[in-house]
Amino acid sequence: MTKKDPETPASPPASAGPAPMASASAGPAGPAPAPAAASAAGAAKRSAARRAPAGAAVLREDVTHAIRAAVFEELAAVGFARMSIEGIARRAGVGKTAVYRRWKSKLSLVLDLVSAFAEQGLPVPHTGSLYGDIRALLAVASLALRHPIASQVIPDLLVESVRHPEIAEAIKSALLDGQQGVAAVVVREAVERGELPVGADPDRALDLIVGPLYWRLVVVKGPLPAGYLDDLARAAVAALTA
Repeated sequence: MTKKDPETPASPPASAGPAPMASASAGPAGPAPAPAAASAAGAAKRSAARRAPAGAAVLREDVTHAIRAAVFEELAAVGFARMSIEGIARRAGVGKTAVYRRWKSKLSLVLDLVSAFAEQGLPVPHTGSLYGDIRALLAVASLALRHPIASQVIPDLLVESVRHPEIAEAIKSALLDGQQGVAAVVVREAVERGELPVGADPDRALDLIVGPLYWRLVVVKGPLPAGYLDDLARAAVAALTA
């Protein structure tokens, strides 16, 4: 049985014929519209008809959200190489047409999701100290990296990025560019407070802050010992101020 497309618009009601003309006994209908006004009104109606043709499907937001959620689940379950539009549609409970209306391929779909993730970015901490800022960054990063989908999807996309330059560029934007901007703010404010010397390197700071955490959570996949984030923050501060 064919799955019904959830975005297929309902059939328009049958025409009941032309609207009845006002009866003379109904009272005065007011002055007739000027020709220019009538022409403008007609043009507006024709323009509206062109913008929203009868029978055109409207892209529903709930369907879009369901598809995006299904992509993450499908990536975590089977990986990018085995992921298919059919599997995504089945998991989202929609027809393939609903997916293809939004994305032309699974690659463009994944790139869109990675780009959307990059736009969210990391919050810039303003705790008033270098240690506090680094500890806050570690807390946010650890929550993101411990998510079961993220811990499976990111490594898989890193593998696929070798074969797909578009994925490599999208991941760079998602995992590096945004975090570099946050690290630059943290280092600049630490320099202004006198905690770091002028010329401190934000890229080195980012490596020292996120690198060990990524290794532990995504590569080793081991649990974090008690106090690990505190120790890691202190180690990063010591390395940056040495």
